[in-house]
Amino acid sequence: MTTGEVVVKCSGVGKRFGGSWVLKGVDLSLRRNEVLGVIGPGGHGKSVLLKCLVGLLSPEEGSVAVEGIDLGKATPQQLAKLRDGIGYLFQNYALFDFMTVRENVAFPLRQQGGLSDDEIESRVREILEYMGLGHALDLYPNELSGGMKKRVGVGRAVIAEPPVLLYDDPTAGLDPVTSSKIFRLVAQMHAKIPNACSVVVSHDIDRMKVICDRYVMIYEGEVLFDGPESAIADADPVVGDFFYGAVNKAAGVV
Repeated sequence: MTTGEVVVKCSGVGKRFGGSWVLKGVDLSLRRNEVLGVIGPGGHGKSVLLKCLVGLLSPEEGSVAVEGIDLGKATPQQLAKLRDGIGYLFQNYALFDFMTVRENVAFPLRQQGGLSDDEIESRVREILEYMGLGHALDLYPNELSGGMKKRVGVGRAVIAEPPVLLYDDPTAGLDPVTSSKIFRLVAQMHAKIPNACSVVVSHDIDRMKVICDRYVMIYEGEVLFDGPESAIADADPVVGDFFYGAVNKAAGVV
């Protein structure tokens, strides 16, 4: 179990839309130097949880603290500073339609400041070449496929090398080769950034096993499991069925 300093902490977080509670009493801690995998069925609150972690959504109950600052009580200036240190891959890409691929990926570096145009261009080209998008620098989002948009979003999330990285379904809709590249990039960025911590929401369990130190399963808006893979055998059977697959679990293939 990772024992580093807590960077992000959820305490009793509840979030509802209308009369329906999407998150119910969620307790969660993200520590330095760990990769946390968030798993669970679709529509059970994983993406909503990520948005609460970065302050895009405010919980009706409980609190979220980043670097010891309660997001619900933070000033606009504090929120802006905290978000500068968070890279976020949105599930629906959230690219700027009026910017080219090059401009989208460069945006965090330009906001951050301190680099020359040549340095920014070099880093943008490097990350896009790695993603297989070196040919797409001057295309606009409406000229890209869904998979290409996803890769651009990943590039934008990691290019400034922030200490906190949140990935919402980074390989959805991607082919196996590109999916493996994305997870390798997640691992590389985690190793490269001092004291980094990452949250990966995904259904790609096989690839998550290679990089994740710990898992949290969100089921019907609640935390059903929080721990390393080695603890799954003693968890609720729903966790094992989801993580290993009911067929493999029944056959003893774990």
